[in-house]
Amino acid sequence: MKKLVNIVLPACLLMSSFYAHAQKQSAAYSDPVAPVGDQSLTVPTAVTPVMDTWMRDTYVMYGPDGYYYMTGTTATPGRIFPTGVVHCWDYNDGLYMWRSKDLKQWEPLGLIWGFDRDGADWQKKGKPVKPGTLSLNKDPLDSIYRALWAPELHYIKSKKKWLLIACLNGGMGSFVLESTSGKPEGPYRNIAGNATKPIFNNIDLSLFEDDNGEVYLVGHNHFITKMNSELTDIAEPFKRLKETPYDPEPYIEGVFLTKHDGKYQLLQTVWSIAKPGGRYTYLRDDVKDTSALYSYDVVVAESDQVYGPYGPRYAAILQGGHNNIFKDKNGNWWSTTFFNPRGIMGTKFAVTCRPGLVPIKWVNGKLRPDQQRAQKFYTNSGVNTTNKAK
Repeated sequence: MKKLVNIVLPACLLMSSFYAHAQKQSAAYSDPVAPVGDQSLTVPTAVTPVMDTWMRDTYVMYGPDGYYYMTGTTATPGRIFPTGVVHCWDYNDGLYMWRSKDLKQWEPLGLIWGFDRDGADWQKKGKPVKPGTLSLNKDPLDSIYRALWAPELHYIKSKKKWLLIACLNGGMGSFVLESTSGKPEGPYRNIAGNATKPIFNNIDLSLFEDDNGEVYLVGHNHFITKMNSELTDIAEPFKRLKETPYDPEPYIEGVFLTKHDGKYQLLQTVWSIAKPGGRYTYLRDDVKDTSALYSYDVVVAESDQVYGPYGPRYAAILQGGHNNIFKDKNGNWWSTTFFNPRGIMGTKFAVTCRPGLVPIKWVNGKLRPDQQRAQKFYTNSGVNTTNKAK
């Protein structure tokens, strides 16, 4: 009996140690399993482009004037691409905007901020490159690497002020613009904090106004800071959010912060990866081949505090990133999307790089697509979905 105790007791202690370690690991890291194939989490098949304009990183918000406003990463209208592939990687001319009363028909407001017309010196010059070195483009514009990406429009309720957020390609940083007219269409100028240099030295800057009127900038992809009361600069240096990461943490982008039922909701975009055996994961530590990219997914984490700690991430909208979410005039929630052509899942789209809207809902505190509302909206909406060009 004594010998049996000597054998069983260490084994029990080992198992206890194993389970304690597993629980610690579970608490410390987010689950990296990507739920590919779950139709309740996938962008509904009913969702189609709401407008025939080449766009990535679609952003939509509902303004206090009763209009919905849309912006995003666009290609310069009328630009000739010798390769036939429309894109925004090397060059575009600035920031375009549209508005709508019903999310169905969109009215163009034109170029509301242009590099040459409105940009500061550091924004205008971009990042010089040698002519002919950009493989996607062979026209005279390839002597400069200058494009505006991922713009966002925000109405700051506590200040009754319109701000635009955007970033530049080529590692040139992010910036904040303010409307000088008090109107969403501008004109816009740089705030003092980025008049001569980027306010944030990376891409995908976003903005969040809390219930108490405090305004925060959230940057690519794990950084946050508070703006000063005048909204002319940051009030403190950027610092890292407290998060429950993956192990190891993959490349993540497309950050967006909002609030629901008193909880801070941190949205991010991460690629799922196809692995042998029909498995999918958000970890890319051993995957070098980009052909293994499967879908561009929105993951969400929740916190009681704006700086965190944010709890474990969960997959919310498969193939839905880089997005934002917003409420319409009736209190219904929506997400933007742009039909990303990259990744295995992206090849199913008849039309890519066009703005789309995904009805969404909260189920037991978690975000997911609303399949029924999507079917109803796109069946009866009169949305223009006639374009069939890639």
